[in-house]
Amino acid sequence: MKKRIGLGTWSWGNKLFWNYQSTNDDDLRETYDEALRRGFDLIDTADSYGTGNLQGRSEFLIGKFLLNTPSAKKKRIQIATKLAPYPWRIGNRGFNKPFLKSLERLNNKLDIVQLHWSTAKYNPWQELGLLNNLCDLKDEGFDFQIGLSNIGPKRLMKLINFLAKRDQHLKSVQIQFSLLAPDLGKQYQVKKICDENNIDFFAYSPLSFGILCIDPDKEENKEKSFIRNSLFENYKKPTYELRRCLKRIAHQRSVSQAQVAINWCCYQGTIPLVGMRKKSQVIDVSNVFNWNLKKNEFKVLQEVSKKCLKKMPKNPFSSN
Repeated sequence: MKKRIGLGTWSWGNKLFWNYQSTNDDDLRETYDEALRRGFDLIDTADSYGTGNLQGRSEFLIGKFLLNTPSAKKKRIQIATKLAPYPWRIGNRGFNKPFLKSLERLNNKLDIVQLHWSTAKYNPWQELGLLNNLCDLKDEGFDFQIGLSNIGPKRLMKLINFLAKRDQHLKSVQIQFSLLAPDLGKQYQVKKICDENNIDFFAYSPLSFGILCIDPDKEENKEKSFIRNSLFENYKKPTYELRRCLKRIAHQRSVSQAQVAINWCCYQGTIPLVGMRKKSQVIDVSNVFNWNLKKNEFKVLQEVSKKCLKKMPKNPFSSN
C-alpha cells in the first residue's frame, strides 16, 4: 500500500500558537515547493486558520503558491479545506458564502470540503443543514468531495447514512491521532468504520504539537510561543519514556524521532497531516516514504504509549 502524507498548514497565519510572521512567507513558499517535489499529494487547510485579521491567511497563501504551480503538478495534489460551523452559519445556505470565499482564496482549486467540527453535542441540526448545503453546492455543479473532522464513531455512522440519502459518499474523516492522542480506543473505532466504507482517514497532530520530536536528553531552545513553551513544560516529564523509546528506534534506524512517530501513523493505514514551515522539515519527513516500522517496533511503541498517563487535551467539539 502506497504511503501518503499530507502537509498541514494550521501554523500558516497563526500568531498565537505558532508565532507566524508574514516575513516568513518565503520559507512557506519553499516548504510548499519542496513538499510537491517530494511526493506529498495532499494539503490541508481551513477557513479559520489565521489569527484575528489574518483569518483565511493559510488558504490565501496556498492559493498564491498554486498560481505558480505547473498544471500537471496541480492536478496531482488534493487541496482540502475545513469550513467552521460557527453558530451564525446555520440552515442549508449557511456555508454558501464561506465556501465561495475559500474557493476564491484558493484560486478555484478545492478538492475536499470538510466540516471543521461536529455540532452534535450542542446543535445536531446545524451540521445536518450544513452538510445538506454542501450536497446542494455539489448538485449545482461545484466539483469537490465531502469530508468530516473531529467526529466520533456513533455520529460518523449517522452522517454516512445521512449523506447516502443524498447520493453522496464521504471522502475523508480527520481526527486527532498520535502516540499521545486521547481516546485512542474511540479513534480506532472511527478508523474501522473508515476502512469498511472506503473513507480516507486523516491523522491530524501526529507529532502532538512537536512534543514527540523533543530529544529526551537535551534541553529545548525557548524560541516558541508562550503557549507552546508552557505545553512543552507540562508534557516533558510524563512523556519522557515515550520520547526515549522514539529516540532509541530513531537511532537504530538512523532517522529522526519525527519520522518514527509519523511512521507509527502510516503503519496503521492512516494519512498523517504533518504541520511544516521549513524546507528542512519537509526533507526530513519525506524520508518516511523510504522505510517502514517493523512489527516489534510498533508493538513496543504501543506499550509505551499506553503507559504514558498524560495524553493530549481532547477536542471539546468532537462528537461521540
